[in-house]
Amino acid sequence: MTTGTLNALSRASSAYLRSAMHQPIRWHEWGEEAFAAAQRENKPILLDIGAVWCHWCHVMDRESYDSPEIAELVNERFIAMKVDRDERPDIDSRYQAAVSAISGQGGWPLTAFLTPDGKPFYGGTYFPPDDGYGRPSFRRVLTAISDAYREKHNDVTEQAKLVEGAIAQAESLAGRSGTFSPAVIGAIVTSAAGMYDARNGGFGSAPKFPHPAALDLIMDRYVQTGDEELRSLFVNTLEKMARGGVYDQLAGGFHRYSVDERWVVPHFEKMSYDNSELLKNYVHAYQITGSEFFADVARDIIRWVDEWLTDRKHGGFYASQDADYSMDDDGDYFTWTLDEAKAVLSEEELSVAALYYDINEVGEMHHNQAKNVLFVRAPIEEIARRLNLPEPRLQELLESARKKMYAARLKRPTPYVDRSIYTAWNALFVSAYLDAACALDLEDARHFALRSLDRILAEAWSPERGLLHVIAYSDEGAEHRQVRGLLDDYAFTVCACLDAYESTSDLSYFTFARRIADMMIDKFFDPVGGGFFDTPSSEDKQLGVLGSRRKPFQDSPTPAGNSIAAIALLRMHAYTNQASYRDQAEQTLEVLAGTAGQYGMFAASYGLASVQFSRPHTQVVVIGEDASAGELFRAASSGFDPVKSVLRFPLSRIVQSNLPPALAETLPNLPSIREHKTVAIVCRTFTCMPPIDRAEDLRRELIQQK
Repeated sequence: MTTGTLNALSRASSAYLRSAMHQPIRWHEWGEEAFAAAQRENKPILLDIGAVWCHWCHVMDRESYDSPEIAELVNERFIAMKVDRDERPDIDSRYQAAVSAISGQGGWPLTAFLTPDGKPFYGGTYFPPDDGYGRPSFRRVLTAISDAYREKHNDVTEQAKLVEGAIAQAESLAGRSGTFSPAVIGAIVTSAAGMYDARNGGFGSAPKFPHPAALDLIMDRYVQTGDEELRSLFVNTLEKMARGGVYDQLAGGFHRYSVDERWVVPHFEKMSYDNSELLKNYVHAYQITGSEFFADVARDIIRWVDEWLTDRKHGGFYASQDADYSMDDDGDYFTWTLDEAKAVLSEEELSVAALYYDINEVGEMHHNQAKNVLFVRAPIEEIARRLNLPEPRLQELLESARKKMYAARLKRPTPYVDRSIYTAWNALFVSAYLDAACALDLEDARHFALRSLDRILAEAWSPERGLLHVIAYSDEGAEHRQVRGLLDDYAFTVCACLDAYESTSDLSYFTFARRIADMMIDKFFDPVGGGFFDTPSSEDKQLGVLGSRRKPFQDSPTPAGNSIAAIALLRMHAYTNQASYRDQAEQTLEVLAGTAGQYGMFAASYGLASVQFSRPHTQVVVIGEDASAGELFRAASSGFDPVKSVLRFPLSRIVQSNLPPALAETLPNLPSIREHKTVAIVCRTFTCMPPIDRAEDLRRELIQQK
């Protein structure tokens, strides 16, 4: 039930918070006002942390927070506070650690109970309206917590202190540091490979998440060692995922995860950060194997993102697409009954699509057993044999069926797209699009990535203030809040700027990268213990548990901020030969060096940073504009090598003022280079080789350097 009276969330900016503005609960946003009210009235705080894309958040909204009876209980006994985890990941990460320490649970919705000063003493995730699922009813939890706070206040205070200590212990990296060793790379790969599901691809069992950083690390390890078992691991995983229901077979793009081990039934929300990192995976797999299947999946991800997750007018990538279009829905937009397929397809198209996508009278969805998740059941060759059709004809029918089904799906009520634009996630997609554009020759993707980065630099960056976390909110009528940038925003943006420099040879992007990297060091680096805190140092009073310092090293769910910061600094060192960048990257890696191998695939980004640190960097500078220059550039860009960068300059622009410091100093005599028509110069650890003018010689040189 909703009320005609709006609560305080009507003044919020976030789409998740604004979706609760009609609820009868007197919600507060995170802020001093809410904490002051809790202390003034001596009431515990009910903290709900969720996201607009979160299915179980919507379920709990409908079952509990829309209920007048629950609202009466909450309003009488608690100060209720709601937080969007996408808008405030700094709040979310700390209370996730707290609730995990209390209950062993984590995820969204996160339901935490706090003392008036914000210290957690009890919590969980989803609570049902009635006793069930092995969980107490939310009403019973609310009553018990309220009674305990009033009648056993000392016990609650003591519990809050214990939880605060547990948070500090969980976030402390004491005892985990050590001298960095490249052996950690193999330890992380071995740990990830030990969780490999050879039958279905991926890691572990249900629920099954993609682990893009782990796949990139394994791909790099394969390139370095030639271990065919590693090749089988990433090829099988990427193929099974792209043929499963976790991949949107009609529109393209990946859902967040699979509830089963076969990648068939997904949780249907689609996240920006999953698709940016998986796009990189498929591009890299194509570069390694030459398989057009991987290239096609990469192009298909871009097709979906271009259509659904981009601001075509201004540049920028949106945050997510919801799983459902209503409270009663569970993936109905994405799934099909046999009758729904019959209604839009010819008999011949249906015969092909039903076999290929496994559309039957009984499907995979529990809430409606007639609903089918589309996944690739059998190869084209097998279906062609079964139907006695030539493969070209079957392909033609399948493509026709796909287009008709997608057109019909577009007429259905559509799940909400959160058009919020977050700096960190945009930087990830800028890098992914530039990666794909180079490997697949996609000029439109390159152009859009650069427009999107230009928007970050124009709207989120200020040399005085630094970066903001939010560039734009989904609701254009909402007030724009200036949410300070976090470590991820800085580290990911530095990498995106360097990727843009390599894509354009426009030194302004390198200059932005350097300024943002230097501010990242100033705001976040720990000069005593090494590594980076996730929030900037501040002398202001910190609400709740925001005062606890965190140094994120685990990939969950985006790449870990410290690992990407280390990569950013190592790339900056390669362009500047400024020793402090490498020293600070090393100090960052040493923070977790003692135990990184124990984190397995959750430290895969740490493994990639270790690769950057352990191997000499290689820079290839291609000079020229003719067809030969194009061949040299393709030769330089081919293959997957995370420590190689490629720059391309017209003859007229290869001057010292257009180069970063290290290249300006180490490239051989520039006037004599400009006398050549077209060359490539390979530089390694600040030493450049003689110019090369043949693509086959360049390939040979790069292979020899591995």
